[in-house]
Amino acid sequence: MEMNYLLYEEEEALAIVTINRPKALNALNSQVLGELKGLLDEIAQKDHISVVIVTGAGEKSFVAGADIAQMREFTPVQARQFAKLGQQVFSSIERLPQPVIAAVNGFALGGGCELTMACDFRIAAENAKFGQPEVSLAVTAGFGGTQRLPRLVGKGLAAELLFTGDMIDSAEALRIGLVNKVVPAVELMDKAKAIAKKIAAKGQGAVRLTKAAMTEGLNMDLERALAYEAEVFALCFSMADQKEGMDAFLSKRKPNFTNA
Repeated sequence: MEMNYLLYEEEEALAIVTINRPKALNALNSQVLGELKGLLDEIAQKDHISVVIVTGAGEKSFVAGADIAQMREFTPVQARQFAKLGQQVFSSIERLPQPVIAAVNGFALGGGCELTMACDFRIAAENAKFGQPEVSLAVTAGFGGTQRLPRLVGKGLAAELLFTGDMIDSAEALRIGLVNKVVPAVELMDKAKAIAKKIAAKGQGAVRLTKAAMTEGLNMDLERALAYEAEVFALCFSMADQKEGMDAFLSKRKPNFTNA
């Protein structure tokens, strides 16, 4: 597909998606969101891709937010449509079969912070900044921030960030559990790729089922979520990789997974 605001590359089993509007600090407008949705649909069909890394172009910003210049004159109807587009795209990240890592290389504010939270986990550069500053513009978060942030860091911390619009640095994001790791900026992509390659070396059917169990289970009560987990566990035993993994363990050798 033709893309004006995204860069896409593959490194063996890894896919790297870069939001590419550096002059606008990679702000999300309708065009960026539309391209991202189309690309995600394509990646979902790529069986050879095991892990996806999402990052931003340039050294200053992952995604500085949604595009205020586009939003300024929205009617309520247009605002609802824009929010639903962003929510749809970010939900498609959550439901992508492959794990998705956010490599946060700078500002991740508003829609940018919401984008990171739709990913499965986050690796941040030391210069990264996070926040949901929407109330400073007299609007609310609209791409999932009011829902994903409390699920990640708890209601109290989320409420403080959402009500004040405060921006936090990567060290604080690590402390509250918003990110998994903080690394020097020059090491960010290497660290993200190293983790992605570790994931890609596992049985991919099991990795994808694990993601599905977590994503869907969080929307269920515990009893139904446990029943779902039992079903995906059972599905693993229909795959050749399960036999290979257990045989390799018992034989004390490295498994040779074929993703079958």
